[in-house]
Parts: sequence; C-alpha cells; structure tokens
Amino acid sequence: MNRRLIRPTLSDVQDQLGARMQRKKPAPPEQTNAENFYYLKQMQARTPMIVVLDQGETIRGIIEWYDKSCIKVHRTNEPNLLVMKSCIRFMYKDGESRNGGSHESENHQSEEAD
Repeated sequence: MNRRLIRPTLSDVQDQLGARMQRKKPAPPEQTNAENFYYLKQMQARTPMIVVLDQGETIRGIIEWYDKSCIKVHRTNEPNLLVMKSCIRFMYKDGESRNGGSHESENHQSEEAD
C-alpha cells in the first residue's frame, strides 16, 4: 500500500497567514501630540506653573514657548529661563498640590487640625 503525504498548497498557507495578520491589532502611533496639546493649552491660558527639576529645584513661572528639547519659562521678578526638557522631573499648575488637590484646601484642612 502506497502512502501519500498530503501537503497544503502554497496558496492555502498564504490564506491562513493572511487571516492571522488581519486579526493582529495595529501598532499605536509613535506620536500622540499629547505633550504639544498640554503646552499649548498652558501657554494660551498663561497658567502659572511649577517646574521641578531632577535635583529637586523648583521654578515658578509661565511657559512662554517650547520646542523639541526645551521650554522657556517667563518669571515676573526674576530672569526668564530656558529649561532643557531632559532636566525636568515633572511640572504642575501653581495652586495645585502634587497629589492633585489645591493648596487652599490643604491649608484649610491644616487649620482645622490646629
């Protein structure tokens, strides 16, 4: 009795691979523009910001402009600064705590505790 090996044809294999490739989710975009949107929003509103640098130093001011590698912080009674983004640990709006609440509510709570 002769045994015959049954192999799928090349078109069958390509069809199976094509079906698998279609089910795969597309890769997320490299650039979401969220950072650009945030900077533009703060610049237009002239929001007072607090920028915390890597070494813990804080800078208070308004973001005047930004580019790929740095931001310009306008300060009222001090010189304006050009800050490299690589040196920024984080930033937040002045008047907000780092935990998301406002300084006013924190002060109110501490007065009640006294």
